[in-house]
Amino acid sequence: MGRRGRRWRGDDAATPGASAPATCPLCERPIPPGARQSRHHLTPKLKGGTHGRTVQLHQICHSAIHARYSEAEIARRLADVESLRADPEIARFLAWVRTKPDDFHAATRLTRARRATKREPR
Repeated sequence: MGRRGRRWRGDDAATPGASAPATCPLCERPIPPGARQSRHHLTPKLKGGTHGRTVQLHQICHSAIHARYSEAEIARRLADVESLRADPEIARFLAWVRTKPDDFHAATRLTRARRATKREPR
């Protein structure tokens, strides 16, 4: 199965038989079994990150990070959960998402600033 299929289908669900659902370290809400979730490399693999430094997040929380910041910026100043939570953009997102049900998911788009940096010069 391809990487994208696995990531979006939530195949990284909590281990069957586990006593309590995992908790998203970013928004601090439980991750219910079967909810969309994925692993976030604290230091992106493109910038030297390894599988050993990952955290399990709600998919919407993970998407919010990558919609706002480049891999380089994540590696440079947002390579731990505390830094992510302290960032004003992520803090605003967290205040909003904490009002949603634990299994809430919505499509996440790149911010205008990220779209502008991804455009190729003509």
